[in-house]
Amino acid sequence: MSLPPSQDDRTRELAANLARIESRIAAACAHAGRGRADVTLVVVTKTFPGSDIRRLASLGVRDVGENRVQEAHAKADAGAFEGLRVHLVGQLQTNKAAQAAALADVVHSLDRPRLVAALARGRRRSGAPAPLDVFIQVSLDGDPDRGGAPPHTVPDLVAAVAAEDALRLRGVMAVPPIGASPRAAFDQLRTVADHVRSQVPSATSISAGMSADLEDAVAAGATHLRVGSAILGSRPSLR
Repeated sequence: MSLPPSQDDRTRELAANLARIESRIAAACAHAGRGRADVTLVVVTKTFPGSDIRRLASLGVRDVGENRVQEAHAKADAGAFEGLRVHLVGQLQTNKAAQAAALADVVHSLDRPRLVAALARGRRRSGAPAPLDVFIQVSLDGDPDRGGAPPHTVPDLVAAVAAEDALRLRGVMAVPPIGASPRAAFDQLRTVADHVRSQVPSATSISAGMSADLEDAVAAGATHLRVGSAILGSRPSLR
């Protein structure tokens, strides 16, 4: 897939939006006494075309996020992700785990033992030279429709991931409960993250924060921000 013209209107729009987000992240890091290099921006490109992904790459983006394995696979086949790290950030069905493990560099939504085994098996079969990086998604509201493991089950999931050489635990991920204070939710996630680090000291990452609440996430220690609409705009309708 060839790069779009560097000065077209869409590239200029994306560049301006990226600059605004970068300014917000830098300010949030400064306010929290953290370095900007401590935080990875994952631009969530779900429902947007591969041409936008290549525009983002031309602007220096190196980490992109997708929700649906089927959509990500089609974009990968078209060359949209060349030179980029692909993060799967949406809920993952067990029957899609093998495909996800072969396609992605990072999975943010591991939340049950069956998925641990399926991802590890898929990663081994893919022949990928490195383990698959994973985050354990933590449910902060107990809503099964939103995905995530209840906090009391996280230690067993940590142990299961640690036992798989095809997986590498990066840390934890969560989405704030609807209507809840993002900062309170992220502080709760940070407490879970501290317990995870006591089991696996290298699992130091926290995936939290999106377009509306990234400042709260940075203040609570987030290392990965998943930002979509503030950079790419309103999402096209899925067909």
